Amino acid sequence: MVVDDHPMWREGVARDLTEAGYLVVATSGEGQQAIRVAAAARPDVVVLDLQLPDISGVEVVRGLRAALPEVRVLMLSASGEQQSVLDAVKAGATGYLIKSTAPAEFLDAVRRTAAGEPVFTPGLAGLVLGEYRRLAAGPGVVTGSDPGAPQLTDRETEVLRLVAKGLSYKQIAQRLGLAHRTVQNHVQNTLGKLQLHNRVELTRYAIERGLDD
Repeated sequence: MVVDDHPMWREGVARDLTEAGYLVVATSGEGQQAIRVAAAARPDVVVLDLQLPDISGVEVVRGLRAALPEVRVLMLSASGEQQSVLDAVKAGATGYLIKSTAPAEFLDAVRRTAAGEPVFTPGLAGLVLGEYRRLAAGPGVVTGSDPGAPQLTDRETEVLRLVAKGLSYKQIAQRLGLAHRTVQNHVQNTLGKLQLHNRVELTRYAIERGLDD
């Protein structure tokens, strides 16, 4: 699903996705409408602009995640401001791209977003991880082992540590000598055990517990 208030841009993105083999189930130019339409169309991925005429993209992310907890949201915005990026990710966005991104990079980002990987315009990933580390350093955060936490296997913990360091699935697979699909399965199993929704939340969970050290 594509959500953008500029018709030409919205139609262009939808056309690029269709030509790349994706099924575009809906488009919208307004935030409130997008939430209602998504609840009915049930897209796997929503490509979402930050600036909309009625409500902000951040509010749309919250509405989408409330209606469809498993949906992946890829922000595609002209704004690369620090607070905009952090607000979107904290609301539940899976990734964040600047609109100047090349078409091939955008289509690759959609594919990776659908697989649950966080995708960011270069320079923004470090910003997000830095913010999570800052939050993890605050008071009241559990950084040690938690006796009440779900038990992960040694391999799941190993993968989780590499996720916390910001490695992609491909890099983790190469590091551990595993198949790409095997790494994805470990991440999905870990998400299920921890009752988390996406890799962004998983990264924060790992950093809060010091697994990126």
